[in-house]
Amino acid sequence: MEDNAALNVRTGQMPGLVRLMRPKQWVKNGFVLAPLVFAGLFTDSSAIVRSILAMLLFCAASSAAYIVNDLHDVERDRAHPKKSRSRPLAAGIVTPQAALTLLGVLYAILVAAWFVMPAVVNVIAAYLVLNLAYTVSLKHQPVIDIFVVAIGFVLRVFAGGMALGVPVSSWMFITTLCLALYLAAVKRRQELKMGAATREVLDSYPVTLVERYAEIAATGALVFYGMFVVATRPQLAMTIPLVLFGLFRYWYVVEVHDEGESPTDALLGDWQLALTVVAWVAVCAWSMWPGA
Repeated sequence: MEDNAALNVRTGQMPGLVRLMRPKQWVKNGFVLAPLVFAGLFTDSSAIVRSILAMLLFCAASSAAYIVNDLHDVERDRAHPKKSRSRPLAAGIVTPQAALTLLGVLYAILVAAWFVMPAVVNVIAAYLVLNLAYTVSLKHQPVIDIFVVAIGFVLRVFAGGMALGVPVSSWMFITTLCLALYLAAVKRRQELKMGAATREVLDSYPVTLVERYAEIAATGALVFYGMFVVATRPQLAMTIPLVLFGLFRYWYVVEVHDEGESPTDALLGDWQLALTVVAWVAVCAWSMWPGA
């Protein structure tokens, strides 16, 4: 019986390892491509290749960060009503040894990539260190936890800039930070409303407080994006209504459909929101197309 049980665990580990990397969350790494769009290099095949490679490396890095987090929190996840079934380690689908092996492979890929794109991997290294600190300590610190999550998105944009050898403007930095703070604050709000008691930091947040955080961050994202467009990219003025609609629609999805605990699920689960993102990318490309 024990041999059969062990065999079942081994045969289930391959799809479990894929789940452990959380490929659905890789959509967040689309932020790496932002400099490609705003630098107007999306018609340069070499720039496209470098940006996509940087995004794939960030996918490996984010998966590594998720594995470290799951290894650290496995006992806590087993006590969580949802994570005990959705997290492969907590559910017993993947063994810690298999997770560590996969983690080693992902780290090896990033080390090898340093010889190809050292500037990008240096940013990724900062991301990994920040996430390690978050897993061990910072996620228990009110306000700091939200900023750490947001900075992860900013580092994605910086990695995209490093891949192309273009500087990330102050406008892009502050707009990305505000947008990421909005998403992180909404995530905390939804966790509070759903009673996710296994995250200790939630005891420090009233729902009304994180709602104010979200409102401030959303307003900042809109204001700074508008100022960026007016000051440096006036041809993108028609994208501002799309950004406004996207913020409104996201809040609608959060409020009415109780999404937002996972921004990725909210985006992929609402066709209007997904279409807005596609339309924004298309309008940006059309407006900034060389010779347009």
